[in-house]
Amino acid sequence: MDGAVGGTTETRAGAPDAVSPVREWGWVLRVLTLVAVFAVVAIARSRQVDVPFRDPHGKLFTNKLLSTAQTLLVAVAIDIVVRWLRGRRQGRSLWQTARSRWTPYRIAMIAGALVAYQVVYLCYRNLKSWDIFRAPQDEMLLRWDRWLFFGHSPAVLLHDLLGEDLAARLLTDLYESFSTLVTIALVAALAFTPTVRSAYVFVVSAMWAWILGVGSYYLIPSLGPFHAAPAEFSGLTRTSIQRTQEAYVVQRDHLLANPHAHDAFAQISAFASLHCALTFLVFLMARYYGLRWLSWLVGLFLVGTLLATVYLGWHFVVDDIAGLALAWVSVQLGKWTVLGSWSSQRERREPLESGHV
Repeated sequence: MDGAVGGTTETRAGAPDAVSPVREWGWVLRVLTLVAVFAVVAIARSRQVDVPFRDPHGKLFTNKLLSTAQTLLVAVAIDIVVRWLRGRRQGRSLWQTARSRWTPYRIAMIAGALVAYQVVYLCYRNLKSWDIFRAPQDEMLLRWDRWLFFGHSPAVLLHDLLGEDLAARLLTDLYESFSTLVTIALVAALAFTPTVRSAYVFVVSAMWAWILGVGSYYLIPSLGPFHAAPAEFSGLTRTSIQRTQEAYVVQRDHLLANPHAHDAFAQISAFASLHCALTFLVFLMARYYGLRWLSWLVGLFLVGTLLATVYLGWHFVVDDIAGLALAWVSVQLGKWTVLGSWSSQRERREPLESGHV
């Protein structure tokens, strides 16, 4: 997601400005504070509900951290080879390219970003699980959707328009590819952006999305249209989506009945849609990095995601609207946290690596 791939961002980073060490490292302290405060909030909630942190089968932290790190190593290798091929005319060896690009400073900061991101994600998933102790408000969200569509169900309208077989299969595949999109976007930002600081803009924006997203779950607890109005989705061709939805309801009931069971963990919340939020965030960051063609591809994926969330019964339309707004706010907060401003102007003056922040 940078000059090594898109050819635009690397030219934005000019010569280093004269910046005091305290001011240089101020943004790092802001990032660390964000992670620490969110972790404290999660710990406090854990004590409040008397349920410990859980990482089922290592999927939320341990295994996810390792698998993402492995993907990152592949991306780093690609980054080094591409830069070496571009710089061969200057006589630089592959090893020289690797050393100049991946300094100890950059390696440490990128590794720290990956760990910080996974800590936030672990806290998010546990807070989301404990949200089920609050009463759901799906009926209110159903009324809002009906009001927006003049008394009609937006899901039923989509079923009538797209049919209930082929569209169900295609939108299922698209919906389930979401985690792959987010992982690829995260790894690309860490590996390909020209400066550590520009990489952190994406990472911290995504952190804010998880943080604000779980806040929205607590603001309006809900399970989703598939649970609130199951008859509207009974005609859809059965795919893995229905099995997942049924499993999520079983998980929720299990946690409510046996909160101290070692395997009690819930994964269901609707408002706001973080599928839409994170996809829109990737689109906004592609635009931020100057990757126009990539942003259009992500934009098409976003349209499909908006349709899939409503069509398959995961989210109300108002969930999707809230998710889009949440993504925009998250990007602004990410820029402020890392750059100290709401725009990209300051980032353009940041130095390229060699130990600079």
